[in-house]
Amino acid sequence: MLRQPIGNHARNESMTHAPNSLAAKDIAYNLHGYTNWVLHRDKGPLLITGGENIYVFDDEGNKYIEGLAGLWCVSLGFSEPRLVKAASRQLELMPFSHNFAHRATEPVIELAEKLVGMAPEPMAKAFFVNSGSEAVDSAIRFVWYYNNARGRQKKKKIISRLRGYHGVTVAAGSLTAIPMMQKDFDLPREGFLHTDTPHHYRHAEPGESEPAFSRRLAQSLDQLIEEEGADTVAAFIAEPVMGAGGVIVPPEEYFEQVQAVLKKHDVLMIADEVICGFGRTGNLWGSQTFNIRPDMVTCAKQLSSGYLPIAALMISDALYEVIAENSRTHGAFGMGYTYGAHPVSAAVALETLNIYEERDIVAHVRQVSKTFQSRLQNLSQHPLVGQARGIGLIGAVELVANKETKDQFDPSVKAAQVVADRSQANGLIVRGLTGDAVAICPPLIIEKKQIGDLFDRFERALDEAESAIGGKSA
Repeated sequence: MLRQPIGNHARNESMTHAPNSLAAKDIAYNLHGYTNWVLHRDKGPLLITGGENIYVFDDEGNKYIEGLAGLWCVSLGFSEPRLVKAASRQLELMPFSHNFAHRATEPVIELAEKLVGMAPEPMAKAFFVNSGSEAVDSAIRFVWYYNNARGRQKKKKIISRLRGYHGVTVAAGSLTAIPMMQKDFDLPREGFLHTDTPHHYRHAEPGESEPAFSRRLAQSLDQLIEEEGADTVAAFIAEPVMGAGGVIVPPEEYFEQVQAVLKKHDVLMIADEVICGFGRTGNLWGSQTFNIRPDMVTCAKQLSSGYLPIAALMISDALYEVIAENSRTHGAFGMGYTYGAHPVSAAVALETLNIYEERDIVAHVRQVSKTFQSRLQNLSQHPLVGQARGIGLIGAVELVANKETKDQFDPSVKAAQVVADRSQANGLIVRGLTGDAVAICPPLIIEKKQIGDLFDRFERALDEAESAIGGKSA
């Protein structure tokens, strides 16, 4: 039985927290990522204390639909007993062993075999790490090592897209071309380049079709590579659907056009599948949905349904052979992570992949996504919504002050945050993103009736937000 909601989700944003309460301790000691630290001193945390199916519960007993699957990751919901049992079994058997110097454990070996067998393009090996950021950072280092091994010491630059999100390490953060995530962090570092955002709604010229827009962006990428020198550009990295940058779905022919440019200049294609991987777009991989043929694949998040930290980088045979020979030259491949290939995380990830297969989660996504996308597109009629966009079980609305001109709200309005706050007050957790987009990305196990409930709550939130912010354009 699901717990019933208690209260009305209305939380006092400036409440005084009792001394020694968890909220007070959080304010006193805990630093939060992607949070206004000054505001947090007054606001305090939304303290999540439990979860069941697609729902989570706070410390006041309020029940919420988790409309972002945690952080795009809890694909199987918040109460999957098989994942708990997989972790418990492995903790009892062998809680830790590293993956250095020829050491291995059974769940890691089994997971590597299964993951490589599921890859969107033939891959040779999997390298396990702890997060999507580490997977991208590792991909960068692999690319550099690979080109050094081939005697191409100048071919090192990596290209991402503006508004692309690829993590927060120094290197991965240099690829994450979102201003808030680079300003005052001294990012991007030298050798990291950015090309156009494939956002047809926002950046197409008047009357420009999606294929024509894609050709123009590919030509721009081609020009960037030629200006930098093809002998200096090593790789291009892209999310199949841009997540934190606003849930931007690529326009028609985009990746076909881009990959032709990469092939022309001998530039590697890295598919960042951290959000899209494992069914989110209606195929096992976003690469399959958008005809991407990568040389390397990063994945994380839904690899373990978010239950334990684990991520992976998969590399093609062509890269593996060159890197393997170079490791022999140096005596060993000189990088790894203490908790990379952690046996407990690997056991949970392996069980997650087994569940995907046994329950045919991809087929379920395809079935319910018709309802999801229909309700999402209906939101385009709302006065606040300039565009509703998505694919599979991921979507977003882009908020505008004027639907005809596409004028955006003044940044001081914080329109996306207002919608997210009103959603929370209606028992739905969503997230405001770059460009006044509000993302929706529920657990993959969501059912049609629950999708209806989700969008009913979101529509109420939009109506309430409209009353609160009006038409304050920039």
